[in-house]
Amino acid sequence: MATATDTQPADLDLIAVLDPEGKPLAGAELPAISDERLIELYRTMVLMRAIDQRLEGLQRMGRIGFFGSARGQEAAVVGSGAALQPEDWLYPALRENAIMLLRGFPLSRYFAHMFGNAHDVLKGRMQPMHFAGREVNQVSWSSCIANHLPQATGTAYAMKLKGEAKVAMGFVGDGGTSEPEFHAALNFAGVWKVPAVFICQNNQWAISVPSSKQTASETFAVKARAYGMPGVRVDGNDLLAVVREVSAAVERARAGGGPTFLELVTFRMGGHSSADDPSRYRDDQTVQSWARKCPLARLRTYLESEGKWDEQRQEALEAELREEINAAVKEAERADLPPPESLLEDVYADDPPLMDEQRQFLADELAFKQDRAR
Repeated sequence: MATATDTQPADLDLIAVLDPEGKPLAGAELPAISDERLIELYRTMVLMRAIDQRLEGLQRMGRIGFFGSARGQEAAVVGSGAALQPEDWLYPALRENAIMLLRGFPLSRYFAHMFGNAHDVLKGRMQPMHFAGREVNQVSWSSCIANHLPQATGTAYAMKLKGEAKVAMGFVGDGGTSEPEFHAALNFAGVWKVPAVFICQNNQWAISVPSSKQTASETFAVKARAYGMPGVRVDGNDLLAVVREVSAAVERARAGGGPTFLELVTFRMGGHSSADDPSRYRDDQTVQSWARKCPLARLRTYLESEGKWDEQRQEALEAELREEINAAVKEAERADLPPPESLLEDVYADDPPLMDEQRQFLADELAFKQDRAR
């Protein structure tokens, strides 16, 4: 996975294919991707931005509890997800959930999770933004950051033991690299050469802690050296670079070459979540400088320069996505709350007698409350 310039190691460089204005860099190798697939990825990035805007509105109206925006990180998310095959497993952190949409998860069920109702595949049991879906091989993250990374490593180790040509991908933020689970996951993965790809979205902030206060390493990617695996540092706002480098890491893992750790350098344009006010700890000048590096604008400029996109298609896409989102929100929000009896579902594969006792206890409690309400 060489850089565009080959001037320094990949874990210290900042690998890019496009410059900030969307023009291919001299000597840069474009990823092997069809026009149709590239347009699909751009569409998903625009969808991500539109979903963020809708979730912000729903939260402000009190219709959902909270959400975590991925605005500004669309290329890092979609470009990484584009490298996966349907049989691969995904362990996201807070801002990577659009990958499940790229992999075919229904949009109405995506919104239903935010409402926590019966249309949610998780039956309203998880707090918002903790998406999971068996049909797309996505496991929910935990708000105790980084502790899903050992799970990704364990999944990859199981794949290796079974001789399966599959890959597990685990995400972490820059703040999560300071957690002991990060060390445990990468150390085990490096020792046993498991088919895993670990991705750090370095969006510059762990809530209010800047990345400069998170590590003394020159980069986050360079940490991979201690674990005996390649480290690659990529411009996370350049979709083409992300697709190329993450795809190379995924295929290396699938072929038995072991894990890779990638640092995708990007920026969290909004707050950590809808409960956060980032203006209290960062200056607007920095935010505006990153706004000029918008991953959507960058890719759109490239597509237009190649004759693959224009203003008419952009307007049609935005109208189409508004209609899709409106329909999905309407379908999701009209679902009922999960019935109380669903609390005791999905506990065991084969229920022991104790579960029958608990079901009867719950039924008696519900009947008692109904009687008192009359």
